[in-house]
Formats: sequence, C-alpha cells, structure tokens
Amino acid sequence: MKRFLNTLFVMTQKSYLKKDGETVVVVVNKVVKLRVPLLTIQGIVCFGNVTISPFLAGAATEHGVTITFLSAYGRFLARMEGPVSGNVLLRRAQYRLSDDRARTAAVVRNILTGKLMNCKTVLQRSVRDHGDKIDGPKVQKAIQRFDRELARMEAVDDVDELRGIEGEMGRAYFDVFDDLITAQKADFTFKTRTRRPPLDRVNALLSFCYTLLYHDMRSACETVGLDPSVGFLHRDRPGRHSLALDLMEEMRPFFADRLVLSMINLRQVDAGSFTVSESGAVLLNENGRKVVVTAYQKRKQAVIMHPFVHENMHIGVLFQSQALLMARFIRGDMDAYAPFLWR
Repeated sequence: MKRFLNTLFVMTQKSYLKKDGETVVVVVNKVVKLRVPLLTIQGIVCFGNVTISPFLAGAATEHGVTITFLSAYGRFLARMEGPVSGNVLLRRAQYRLSDDRARTAAVVRNILTGKLMNCKTVLQRSVRDHGDKIDGPKVQKAIQRFDRELARMEAVDDVDELRGIEGEMGRAYFDVFDDLITAQKADFTFKTRTRRPPLDRVNALLSFCYTLLYHDMRSACETVGLDPSVGFLHRDRPGRHSLALDLMEEMRPFFADRLVLSMINLRQVDAGSFTVSESGAVLLNENGRKVVVTAYQKRKQAVIMHPFVHENMHIGVLFQSQALLMARFIRGDMDAYAPFLWR
C-alpha cells in the first residue's frame, strides 16, 4: 500500500479541528464540515486562524501526521511533529556526504541537471502547444542556451560554480516566463521574480505553490528517514530545510510552474483572486487560495511514468520516490542520485 502524501488543507477562518475516534473532524461555527480518517492523511496545513485540539495534536504526531501552521497568506509560522523517524545510520551518512565538497558537487550537478532539463521542457512544450501565441524565436533562443549550459555543466566539479550556473539559467528562464502566459495578459504580467513580498499576481501564485511544494518535499524527506535540514545545493541555515529545497528544484518547473501557467491560461484564477496590501505586496485572497489548493491537490493525483524506475505513479508519490532515491544513493545502494526528468 502506498501513501499518496495526502494533505488536509484548512483555510476557512475560525475552523476548529478535533479528534473523534480515529477521525479528524473539521468544525466551523459549531457545524461539522468534514470528517477525514486520520490514517489516510500525511499532513495537516492550517492557514490563518485555525485551532486544533490537544487530543488531535497528540494522535496526529503518534501516526506520523505533521501539522503545519501558516499565515492566512501562506507564510510559514510553525510546525508540529512527533519523534524524529528514520535510520540514524542513514542520517549520519547524509551529514558526512554534505561535508564532502567533491561528492557534494556530483549531487548538486545531478539535481541541477534535473532542474535545467525540466525548465527546458517547459519552454519546449510552450513552443509546441502555443507556438502561434508566443514569441517562438525568443523562447527558442532560451532553449538553445539551456542546451549549452547543460553541456558545460557536465565538466564542472565546483559547487559554487554550479550554483552560479543555476542563478544565470534561472534568470534566463524567468526572462521568457511572461511569454508563456497566453491569456489574461492585462491582469497577469510577469517582469521578474519577486519573493518577499511578491509584487504581482504571477509571483504571488508562484510563491504560494512553492510553499505548498516545500511542505510536501519536507514530509517526503522525513518519510524515508532523511534529515530535511541538511542539503547539498542549498547551504545549511538555521530554520531552513535545505534538502527539501534541493529536491524541490527539479519539481518547480515540472509541477509548480506548469500549474501556475495552466491556472492563468485556463482562467481558473483571475484578478479577483488577489488582494494588494498597503506595502504593495500582492497576495491571494481566501477564495484564490482555495482555487489554487484544489488545483494543486488535483494535480498530485495525475499519473505519470517515472523514467528511472519505469513505473506509473501519482505525482503525490513522485515526491516520496525522489526522496527515496536520494536515501538509496546516500546509503550506497546507487552510484548517483537520479533526478526526475520530465518528458
């Protein structure tokens, strides 16, 4: 039996979550809105003013269900989890590997190969599917640059140089991202990546989807026994889960970026899905967050063929699959980490 990394997202303000037997019960204004068996979920994410009974909190941590608290707009606040799981020998091997610059460079190169190739595929699919609506030559030029950098990266053994290539290609990718938006151009214009805070609607969508993906990738790392805080591409920093960020990189273009483009181009979100604060930050409102979370969860149920393990799997399982491949590599069961390459 495979767990699909199912996550319960609670966004209705003043919701109260409690335990009833082995069931999570969501109550709003004293009315039961939802019942979910505890064994069917892997995480609970609470947005804004959402409270949880101590009995549910205790049962959730006993069952390995992580509870995450975010602000109403998706900013991380806190996380509740039970005892650390996993094989101590695996984590010790992970720590040793992260301190070995030569071996770390090989891991980083494979992670970035996955990221850059998936970015390239996003661009190629846009040219194929919307060639008559976008600036094809401009996007094709970016694709050719990805080809050159991927070839150059094969001979690079320095982590900092690899990080530099990632930064350059990230800018090249986002330089043409606006061209991939084919609908609602008056309301959804992208100039550059802005994060804290997002300054336009496209950045607000990207940041929100990345937050959700970050939550799932951290859970995937913990599920297979890895320490999500110790990574390779991202440097260690207190409060940051570097390995989760590492494994996110190959998923961002394939999963999150494509989801954002689909929601805009299919008009699943519109200008009414956002608010603008006094500081100029553009944020999803409650209705917008519900639309995005629904689309995110639906996308996780899509089935794909994994090119390395040669199995059909839900995308929700793909996150855990990549964490498992990383764990197998760290244990020495594989010669190298195999990134997910979208085709």
